[in-house]
Amino acid sequence: MMNILSKTKVLFLSAALTAGVLSTSCGDGTSSSNIQVPGVENMSVTLVQDNVLISMVFENLQLDGGLRYNIPKYPNSYLEISPDLQSAGTLMAISVSLKDVFDTKLQTLDPATLPGGRSLPGIAGGRLPAVAFSIEKFKNMGFYLGPKMFGVFIPLKNLGIGNSIITARYYTGANRIGNISLVGEDTNGENAGILLLLDMNASVKKSLATVAKKFD
Repeated sequence: MMNILSKTKVLFLSAALTAGVLSTSCGDGTSSSNIQVPGVENMSVTLVQDNVLISMVFENLQLDGGLRYNIPKYPNSYLEISPDLQSAGTLMAISVSLKDVFDTKLQTLDPATLPGGRSLPGIAGGRLPAVAFSIEKFKNMGFYLGPKMFGVFIPLKNLGIGNSIITARYYTGANRIGNISLVGEDTNGENAGILLLLDMNASVKKSLATVAKKFD
């Protein structure tokens, strides 16, 4: 698979996810640091036409070939993994269509917690409507969608934080676009990973809906 980020013209999802204004830059020249995820490099959130693209490279995971997986209940979205062209690791790219984000039927899915039953950090009630599925090397992935929030849980071992959950603001450039949580193992020694929750308040949805309509 071609390196998606190097072969596709992208618009950075920056002020659009904080103030409802879509921008093609990372900000005003300043930047805020994101928490470092052990074993993960080049994590980014971008907007490609009417798709939110979440990508990252897993340094310690090697694959001989790549695959594309359809995301259950999200008919216009997919997840793709492949050997990273610029390292010995594996590239994961999650493409979530705005058409799916705005689909009110997804709001009726059964609400879910983190895999294993712990509450979603930063979410009142600890649950959001969700779908869960597994692919090779990644067991119990989760996609969450609430009225003001979209999120993805990616299983990842060896975070080195025991049973803790560490949550921090997540930025694109100088703009906060949501929260990222490092989720340690549960009491059974399972279900560790990364939870990325992106802000989808009314002003953000209105701005992104305008973008989506351009590609109908």
